[in-house]
Amino acid sequence: MQGIQLPVRLELVTAANTSPLAIDVTESAEVRIQRLISENPVVIFTRPSCFMCHVMKNLLLTIGVHPTVIELDDDEISAVPSATNPALFLGGDHVGGLESIVGLHLAGHLVPKLIAAGALSLPIWVSPS
Repeated sequence: MQGIQLPVRLELVTAANTSPLAIDVTESAEVRIQRLISENPVVIFTRPSCFMCHVMKNLLLTIGVHPTVIELDDDEISAVPSATNPALFLGGDHVGGLESIVGLHLAGHLVPKLIAAGALSLPIWVSPS
């Protein structure tokens, strides 16, 4: 079957995500990135070995959120609808880079945004009887 290309679709399902991370090799980078943004409540797009992504991911993990982190090659990074690297998307909306997420956290606005995106549940407080 030389010369015949069959479509390939790879899926990775993690415990933290309810939706699979699917890679369809026939998708363009732009289409794949838009799909990942719409399918995952918290997505970080970054380049390999980005220390700012590591800090951003650790901040979110400390809060209790497990972000989807996508490392892109130099030819794919231009397909991200953002000028920041790393680029954070919450509930499909671009939030910004590391400076933006730290600013939101210090101002007390990050947790409400994570709850609105469905990435974090409201704590249930039970009063002692």
